[in-house]
Parts: sequence; C-alpha cells; structure tokens
Amino acid sequence: MRTAFTHLYMKGIKIQFRQPVQHSPSAGRAAIAHVLWCRRVMGTRIVILNTAIFVRLVPYLRDSRFVEGEACRRFSKAPRIRNWPLVTGRAYPEQAHETAKYLGIDVLETTAYDFANGEMYVRYTEPVRGADAFVMQAHTEPINKWIMEQLIMVDAMKRASARSITVVAPFLGYSRQDKKHQGREPITARLIFDLFRAAGADRIMTVDLHAAQEQGFFDGPVDHLTATPVLLDYVRNNMPLENTTIVSPDAGRIKVSEQWAAKLGNLPLAFIHKTRDTTRPNHAEAHGIIGEVEGHDCVVVDDMIDTAGTICEAVRTLNNAGAKSVTLVATHGLLSGPAVERLRNCGAKEIVLTDTVPVPEEKRLPNMTVLSVAPLLAAGIRSVFESGSVSTLLNGLPEDMRPRNIYA
Repeated sequence: MRTAFTHLYMKGIKIQFRQPVQHSPSAGRAAIAHVLWCRRVMGTRIVILNTAIFVRLVPYLRDSRFVEGEACRRFSKAPRIRNWPLVTGRAYPEQAHETAKYLGIDVLETTAYDFANGEMYVRYTEPVRGADAFVMQAHTEPINKWIMEQLIMVDAMKRASARSITVVAPFLGYSRQDKKHQGREPITARLIFDLFRAAGADRIMTVDLHAAQEQGFFDGPVDHLTATPVLLDYVRNNMPLENTTIVSPDAGRIKVSEQWAAKLGNLPLAFIHKTRDTTRPNHAEAHGIIGEVEGHDCVVVDDMIDTAGTICEAVRTLNNAGAKSVTLVATHGLLSGPAVERLRNCGAKEIVLTDTVPVPEEKRLPNMTVLSVAPLLAAGIRSVFESGSVSTLLNGLPEDMRPRNIYA
C-alpha cells in the first residue's frame, strides 16, 4: 500500500513540506518513520502521536529544504538526534533481523559479495554519517572469512563518517588463544582486538568470553554480556531442582558454576579435575570428581562445546560415578568436526545451547535445545545507545525484552 504526505502534525504543530515525500511501501510498522526519506507526494496528512517516531523525525525537521513555517523555526535549535543503524554480515543474518525486531528497527541493507579470487566487497546502501552504528557478525565457519568481512564492514562504516562503531560479535573468534602456553606462540585473542581497533571500532560487544580478563586486550570499552540469564531461566523452568548438582567441567569454570548454584537456590557444587595437553588441540583428560554426584541430576556448565571431546569425557566420568542424569549447558555451540556424533553417543540427557553461532538443522539432535540470544543482544545494544547500564543484564533481561519464543 502506498501512502503519501504533504503535512505532518507533531505535538500540535503543523509541518508543511516544500517537496513531496513518500515512504517506502515495504514495512507498515515503519511507514511513518520512513516518510521523510523519499520525495514524492499525493496529498494526505497524518497525526503522529508516537514519541519514538517523533524523535526519529526531528533531525530532518532542521533541513529547510523539506519543511517551512513555524515547525522549522521551532525545531531549528533542537539537538540532532543520532540514529542507530544495525548492520550484519553474511554469516548469520537471521540473528541480526531477530535482534532488530526486539529493538523495533530494521537492519540496514548492505551490499556484500565475493570476487572471483575470494576478496570481499561491502557497501552500505543508505547514509550513516553521524550515526551510532552496530556492526554484527557471527564468527562461525569459515571463521577467518567472516572475521575479515566484519573488519571490512567496520572500515566502510568509519569511512562513511559514522559517529561511533560498536562491533557486535556474540562469539568472538580466537578468544581461547588468550595466553602463551609455550615459547614462540602468539596471543591471537589480543591480535583480534587490535585488528578491530585498527579498523575503526570504538567498542566491542560480545557474549561469554573464554576468559573475562580478555576485555583488557581492547583499547576501549568492552561490553561483556553473559548468556547466564537466558540459560538459567530455561533450566529453572524446565528441570526439577530438588536433586540437582551443578558441575564445573574444570577448575577454570568453578566461579561461574558457583554463581549458577547460588542463583538456583544454593544447589550443591562439584567439579571435574582434568588436565589439558597443550600440544594436542581439543584434548583433555579427566582424573576424578570433587563433590558428591552419585544419585544426583547433574548440570554441567561450560562456555562452549567445540569438538565435544572433553565435555563428553565429563559426561562419562559423571555417569561412571553414579550420576542419575547429566545435562550439558553451554553458551557457544560450535559443534566442529566429530562433535555431533560424540554428543549423540555420550549419554547426556539434554544438551542446551544458545545461538551465538548458527546451529544448522543437520547438527541438531533430538535431545538438543538451542535458545535465542537475540533479546540479550537487543538489550545490550539499547543500553549502549541510551547510555544505560549493561551490568544490570547480569541479573536478567528487561521485561520488554523477555522473548515470546525462547528458541532459536
């Protein structure tokens, strides 16, 4: 449906357009917000009562090419309202569109493609000058390609004169390489932060870094979100907790497991003692359990499942110790290589993940649940844009961000 306008009534003030304007017919819910982007008219007027829409139109009211009379004079001294475009790479655009729904905005259209030799091209189809931009990308397979694409997107945004650029990487690639285990090794996590800074990023937003201290690698603010509220709500509402023990898969996750145990009503805690062979990737060996697990429903809490070798070893260790059932909970479901087959045969009662990286249907098992982090990302983006507190999200999602459908 096409609707056109010659006048707008805002706060009781009539605004007369010198040039005809017409909004894009693509989105009914955003029709009024888009009205000033086009130039043709058929002669209609509308009353705007929504304050949010009013705010989005104010910057254009300062432009004398479009408005005249009292409205132009009344708003000429008004501060320019910064918009907040959300753009996404090609790795997982569905997540960005779902996040945009919670924010009540649209994802900015981007042109992106590969050249014949593998190089990438990116261009934004609308102006972003003066905007507070959020550049989202999932660091999934092929991870190096998608990281490079996000770096190119940041550079394009900087050269388009965005006011600020926030990199949104729900799972940050290379975050496990945060320290040197042997001589002549890189600290690649630091390199990734440096690359985004050099490309033009002012801020980075991510979920459940492998080590929280990696925030110090970036010369700027890092909004370190956690998927714990999303995962906690699911466990609390879908599992009987009377006989549950929270299990840390290794000593490094004890602090997180303690928080889980406390938030679920001071549940008992156990952890698995294991050692990792730094010369063999994705390999660790469990040596025993500290804590009581026999006859208990165990919930193993980890930050990621990659090849699933160590987490499946933890399940077998718990089952051999007499655990009644074992549920695996992790933020990042990378599910690389033999992960799906290992999880299928490990004996876990349920596997709960989030979609910080896409989990395709062919990798989803009957006992696997994938939860959406879109409301968490939306709440974080809104807090940054409105200069609010991101740390309050540690206690749970805002009421208006609680998902109607928790599944990804």
